[in-house]
Amino acid sequence: MEGIGTLRLAAVGTAAALTAFLAVGAVGVRNYGLNYWYYRGFSAPRDPVWVTRPGTQERFSVTSLALGGRSQPVYAYLPPGYATSRRRYPVIYLLHGFPGRPLAFLETLRMGVVVDELATRDPARAAILVMPYGSTGTFTDKEWADGVGGGAGWATFVSHDLVRAVDARYRTIPSAQGRVIAGLSEGGYGAINIALHNPREFGVVESWSGYERPDRIRSIFGQQLGTLSANDPTLLLPDVARELRREHTFFWFYSGSDDRVRKENRAFALQLSQLRIPHHYFEAFGGHNWGLWRRNALAAYLAAIARVSHA
Repeated sequence: MEGIGTLRLAAVGTAAALTAFLAVGAVGVRNYGLNYWYYRGFSAPRDPVWVTRPGTQERFSVTSLALGGRSQPVYAYLPPGYATSRRRYPVIYLLHGFPGRPLAFLETLRMGVVVDELATRDPARAAILVMPYGSTGTFTDKEWADGVGGGAGWATFVSHDLVRAVDARYRTIPSAQGRVIAGLSEGGYGAINIALHNPREFGVVESWSGYERPDRIRSIFGQQLGTLSANDPTLLLPDVARELRREHTFFWFYSGSDDRVRKENRAFALQLSQLRIPHHYFEAFGGHNWGLWRRNALAAYLAAIARVSHA
């Protein structure tokens, strides 16, 4: 009996140790998964030591009539010195991809660090970053487009409701000359599509690995895809080309050298050239991934800030 009791105690101890091991392992897996979701395998963003006064992150909500009265979360990154200055700042609107989330621009692409470094060296390069959430769920696709049905005006949410709310909340330059709209992947398509529907709203349009031919999604564009052509930048561009030239709107976009969307972007660059619309297109080494967008984040910011007004 004594031997049996000893065996039982050993078994209980082994089970407890195994349970503890599995619990620690589960926590480790969860933490790794969260870390990858936030940073995509990169280290967490950190300012260099010489940046003594970093920018600040804020979260607020915008109640949008275009979304049927829905209150949509938005993040802003205010540059160093914003709180103590009286100047007005240009705004860069950043649209995430699918599936995606706004804070990826800060946590994965280091856009906040980019702002901090450049604004510390030269306050004239400071801008406000605005990152809206463009869906009703992480895995719900909206294409940043005005969809069919009520409360589905995602493009209007950005171009009207969001812009007006930001201009009212912050010291912005409230004109197209002080606004940039940019996005990655689906957000790049959204930036171009929204800008073409609102040619007087944004002075610079950036697309990072975006596309110009919308996906044939019936939940967005109707069962018969009746609104698909109305959201096709290749079809929209000729109709607004004269206005874009008059407004001096500048397009800056790129693709990865191994990205299938590069063919669409080459064709769009040619179309811009034929219509005499100012633009810069290039292909960077890489595919359709976070590494490419992270490597080009600084170039994207510099291209944007070089062509906006500064108060």
